Amino acid sequence: MSVAAASPSRMITPVLIASCIILLLGFSIRASFGLFQIPIAEEFSWLRADFSFAIAIQNLAWGIGQPLFSAIAEKFGDRKAIVLGVVCYAIGLFISAFAVTPGQHQFLEILVGFGIAGTGFGVLLAIVGRATPAKHRSMALGITTAAGSAGQVIGPPVVQMLLNNFVWQEVFMIMAVGVLAVMLVLPFIKAPTDDSSAPTTDSMGTVVRNAIKDKTFIFIFIGFFSCGYQLAFITAHFPAFITEVCSVIEPTSLVRSLGITTASGLGAAAIAFVGFANIGGTIFAGWLGARYSRKYLLASIYAGRTIVAAVFILSPITPESVVIFSILMGALWLATVPLTSGLIAQIYGLKYMGTLYGLVFFSHQLGGFIGVWLGGTLYDAYGSYDVVWWVGIGVGALSAIIHLPVDERPVAQRNSRLQPA
Repeated sequence: MSVAAASPSRMITPVLIASCIILLLGFSIRASFGLFQIPIAEEFSWLRADFSFAIAIQNLAWGIGQPLFSAIAEKFGDRKAIVLGVVCYAIGLFISAFAVTPGQHQFLEILVGFGIAGTGFGVLLAIVGRATPAKHRSMALGITTAAGSAGQVIGPPVVQMLLNNFVWQEVFMIMAVGVLAVMLVLPFIKAPTDDSSAPTTDSMGTVVRNAIKDKTFIFIFIGFFSCGYQLAFITAHFPAFITEVCSVIEPTSLVRSLGITTASGLGAAAIAFVGFANIGGTIFAGWLGARYSRKYLLASIYAGRTIVAAVFILSPITPESVVIFSILMGALWLATVPLTSGLIAQIYGLKYMGTLYGLVFFSHQLGGFIGVWLGGTLYDAYGSYDVVWWVGIGVGALSAIIHLPVDERPVAQRNSRLQPA
């Protein structure tokens, strides 16, 4: 395991900064895939479902890869897991530039998904969690998650600018080079000087087996599904959705004062607005998580998402309502991540936090797979995203409810109370 030992008082460390940079670069690219929906579909005359399925496979591969890369990090070292992720990410992006059939894109998105897993939350939140003292851990996890949100702010506008000047194949190659820049900060992911953050002597297999038998773990697993569904659907389909429903931006529109004059530009900006709002949302969630019950905070966030999405889809959709929705949804976007990862660490300990969070994250990405795939499939069938929106609203409400019975006590404390006096 290669992570710096926690200082007794510091929160901002080289490990935290390096982890934030890796997430920012990786998520800048990951958040931009929805911008390729229309260019690729138009060039090859594909159905909307064809490229949607490729992104859906990316999300599923990310989910499958997350516990695997987290286990690699905890068994062989964090740097090795990150390097493997970077290689998968860069190769998948580069070869995708030469893909000309849906099947080729869909296959290559497996590599991209594994790349995101190796450079994503499961590995890096565990690194930060182990490297940060308990009193700062929730806030540090919020800051790290916010770095992924910063990627959403930076990535889509930059990629849209590249698409305005280069063909999509060249943009994929540029993104592949960008991923390789992660290597520059790897030296700051340093080896530990002690193992005080991981006192358990249980093996990884024992910890995992005990967790998956725990009702609380199952509740968290199921609850994270809707997060993945909503996020992946919006990331992959929202730009195209906006391009169609806001095809004309009136000269008098307030959106023009932001420099947005086209529907495609509004689609890219909407994802950036989500990311911008979420920088504050995730940091605030991390701050709250150190002070209040994480399960009730998670239930509140899912309930908030449900209400925001329902009001948006029931109201007339205008450029202004798109901006308002993006900001409100953005404030709740990844706020679940520091709370969910913090809850895993709180209940099951830090030593195998990455692997356990990776397993929970598989549910998130299974939801992402269904959200992206269902979005393209139902759009082709009905010419509308309405049904997909309402499914997302329903699963959001379920997640709000299912977090209520979660037992937040550490398993060691629960087990000790079960022992006979």
